Amino acid sequence: MPITEFDAAAGVARHIPFATNGAYPVRAGNRVRPLVDGEPAFRRICEAVEAAGRSVWLTVAFLGEDFGMPDGRGSLFDVLDRAAARGLDVRAIFWRVNPETEAVVAETFPGSRGQLAWLDARRSGFHARWDRGQKGYCQHQKSWLIDAGEDSETAFVGGINLVAGSVVAPGHPIADGATHPQDHDVYVELSGPAATDVAHNFVQRWNEASDRAQADGVRGTSGSVDLDFPSQLSPPRGDSLVQIQRTVRARSYSDSRASPGAASFDIAGGDLSIFAQYQAAISAARRSIYIENQSFVTPEILVGLRNALERGVAVTALVPADAYDEVRRARRQPDKQGLFDLLGSLGEFERFALVGIAGKDRAGRRHNVYVHAKIMLVDDVWATIGSCNIAPRSFFGDTELNASIWDPAVVKALRCELLREHLDFETADLDDLAAMALYRKVAGANRARREAGNHDWQGAAFALDPASYGT
Repeated sequence: MPITEFDAAAGVARHIPFATNGAYPVRAGNRVRPLVDGEPAFRRICEAVEAAGRSVWLTVAFLGEDFGMPDGRGSLFDVLDRAAARGLDVRAIFWRVNPETEAVVAETFPGSRGQLAWLDARRSGFHARWDRGQKGYCQHQKSWLIDAGEDSETAFVGGINLVAGSVVAPGHPIADGATHPQDHDVYVELSGPAATDVAHNFVQRWNEASDRAQADGVRGTSGSVDLDFPSQLSPPRGDSLVQIQRTVRARSYSDSRASPGAASFDIAGGDLSIFAQYQAAISAARRSIYIENQSFVTPEILVGLRNALERGVAVTALVPADAYDEVRRARRQPDKQGLFDLLGSLGEFERFALVGIAGKDRAGRRHNVYVHAKIMLVDDVWATIGSCNIAPRSFFGDTELNASIWDPAVVKALRCELLREHLDFETADLDDLAAMALYRKVAGANRARREAGNHDWQGAAFALDPASYGT
């Protein structure tokens, strides 16, 4: 896929190319703030909603009945209704499952007759549309947009689901009586020109939501009203280069107008810029690749990582210690054994580590934390944060949204924050290679302690066996 380098005059991360096969160009002048774990992320999102002066728009994939915002702010609908009661334009796009995805309907808000009646009974003032994926695919984007079109326009892009297990503090202390697994996850807050591309994505999805012509596919007085596409970019707010990237399957959109300042883009041809960016960043890596992802089973990515290891690049991948269901299912398929042989072969390299994390309860016992994050950091200068798993369905099927960031200061700070949580070490004085070596050392020692039945570890990370992962 076509890849090119950004103009060298910008002065950052010159060796990491950007994707040229997507809807949005690289934007300069952004302020970027990564948000690690659900409690801080949703606290900050709620603060932005409460400070909004014009609008609150969001895309929702999964939503649990027991989800509650931090600090007693109530449910998602409490937050949206309070914003609507202040006169804001509040809109949500909800994923509506198909027969092929009916198994997860209880984990979504599909706009059933009972749910619509419940919203009417509580006099919810927000507007909504419901949008299906194609066949067995998911509308997997999880984004928030505050004050679209205003100078204060702010976007949040990430992978954190609206479920109880997501609202957790960094460090993952396990509460007594916890009945759900803890999720480790990441969002990113964006303000500046790249936020306008998040707005463009929302407008495109809103205007073309699959069920917009059905009586139960819209809600609210503005639910049946289309939105205007952005006509100008947000003003510069910071120093980061950001490119909004997506997975959008080929689909016949009636209106695919480009975002301001972008080349025309025919969405009917699909947008696979996240996959292109992953391949480009891995191929360009010179020193280190750090991954946190729920899944780790895309052959092209594993081949790229093996090639990087052969070049001497250090690769660390944080995954769920209790593997994702799709990984476990793939492990049992005879035609997938070559994929897992490839994963196992990464363990032959001294500079590779496959890692899980486990939190501690008050009694000092360890419990595995589910890694739901979808991020990658390269050479301490570039990062991607979003909703896309390292899985074929995420790269080529589900609808996804990521922000790629070229800013060494932001990326190193994120690396230090993550390793502070996982290793209980401050690594600000270490370069990326030394930090990855420390990660491998701590995770290896913790694995030995875990296997000996000792729960007294340094941090939360422990090494996993790549050859048997997912069995």
